[in-house]
Amino acid sequence: MKPVNVGLIGCGNISGTYFKNGAVFNSITIVACADIVRERAEASAEQYSVPKVCTVEELLADPDIEIVLNLTIPKAHAPLGIAALEAGKNLHTEKPLAVTREDGKRMVRLAKEKGVLLGAAPDTFMGAGLQTCRKLIDDGWIGEPVAATAFMQCHGHEHWHPDPDFFYQPGGGPMFDMGPYYITALVTLMGPVTRVSGLTSAAFSDRLITSEQHYGEIIKVNTATHVAGTMRFSNGAIATMVMSFDVWGHHLPCLEIHGTEGSLSVPDPNCFGGVVQVCRPRTREWETVPLTHQYADNARGIGPADMACALRTGRRHRANEALAYHVLDVMHAFQDSNDKGTHVTIESTCERPAPLPMNPAPGEIDG
Repeated sequence: MKPVNVGLIGCGNISGTYFKNGAVFNSITIVACADIVRERAEASAEQYSVPKVCTVEELLADPDIEIVLNLTIPKAHAPLGIAALEAGKNLHTEKPLAVTREDGKRMVRLAKEKGVLLGAAPDTFMGAGLQTCRKLIDDGWIGEPVAATAFMQCHGHEHWHPDPDFFYQPGGGPMFDMGPYYITALVTLMGPVTRVSGLTSAAFSDRLITSEQHYGEIIKVNTATHVAGTMRFSNGAIATMVMSFDVWGHHLPCLEIHGTEGSLSVPDPNCFGGVVQVCRPRTREWETVPLTHQYADNARGIGPADMACALRTGRRHRANEALAYHVLDVMHAFQDSNDKGTHVTIESTCERPAPLPMNPAPGEIDG
């Protein structure tokens, strides 16, 4: 299969992993990069041997680029994404798909009108850890899922991230920053969400930056930093979820799924590998299950690589627009529920993406 040419926009903190993994997957080649700070794009191009540095406008106009990879901050996902789709480019964007439902719907509609593919991170559900969990559930190891828990709690990113301000603005916060990993994992393992109940708060109105680049600056918090609630899934299962930037420490698990025939300990959905364990009635003990799939290391970029395979073969890409919009819709529902004082029915839906094959050749997706 001829590799698909990819143009990368946004050479910030996360881009290095994508640049490195662009050389790992056989279905893609990163041929150009752009950034609002041109020097940053030039440095990335030199470090990762990218042939072309250009402006965003030049990248979108390049007829040789088939997929645009948008790694900008959340508030730029929709404007740049819409521009890419308008230019007739296939688009894979970092999470979330957009900040607002309205922009997300517009992007989905535009992709359909233009006849191009649209997808979004996270693609961690395609890693060895979550694919092993998917196989265990599909093979009936825990019976029918009936309940789940999802916990991500820390004290924010201002102590380590070089540019942490956007984490505390609309489109940020723990739900929009980390929620996509957890909700995407649960949806791909159990199916779509039908109802949400939520409560939100922000314990600190200001955040002091102690990371080096902006040390001593104050961030005004303009989004919820603690989100708690429940989700009902189409299969009837109920998940309890807490996403927080207001917690100093905890002993809670990342993800657990409990079924009629056992329980499943799911590894951190922000990672590709991790430890998978099951507890079943026969022993009542947690047993570690060997990973059944490839890509246990940091494989960010597998989403665009999977999209490239879909582009060449005509099959459905896994980190697709329906999944990405459904996750966006569910995340908003937590705040909507808090504001309205009632549960929220989820209007969107999606299908579980197809599982990955167990033993593809190195650098391959489809085997």
